[in-house]
Amino acid sequence: MVSSVISQFLSVAAADRISQRVVVLCGGLVTPETLLELSPTELRVAGLSWSKIECVREIAEAVCSGRISVRRHARLTDRDIRNEITQIKGVGPWTADMYLMWTLARPDIWPVGDYGVRAGWSVLHDLPETIGTSQLRSEGILFDGIRSTVAWYCWQGLHLHRQKL
Repeated sequence: MVSSVISQFLSVAAADRISQRVVVLCGGLVTPETLLELSPTELRVAGLSWSKIECVREIAEAVCSGRISVRRHARLTDRDIRNEITQIKGVGPWTADMYLMWTLARPDIWPVGDYGVRAGWSVLHDLPETIGTSQLRSEGILFDGIRSTVAWYCWQGLHLHRQKL
């Protein structure tokens, strides 16, 4: 979840650099406890914005207090997890989708709010403009059950398209 927060509004390369710095600061293992041991200034020097610092610290506190139980997430529905984690300021639908896809490996997440997915879909379908979220949501109905995989292909399609430019 912290990795998803770090990645908000950043390129993959920038997010990776910041995440690597946080891992180093946490002694090689990012846990709620190691995050809370870091000062906000240390996190800021690692590259996090003040709002992201506030968010990751609230996530860590919520996990430590039991308000959020990541161990329970394996048994919860996608909707229940979204409802739980989006109670944290700074964790919105995009962050929830990335957490569900990448951390929990949920197979049917359709992150229509992700620009890369929308742009990749548009490239793969040779659309003249980037598809909107509502239309993409409708298109995703055809892929019920495997939308996380389709989203990955959208990202890959966009990546390959950019390499050609």
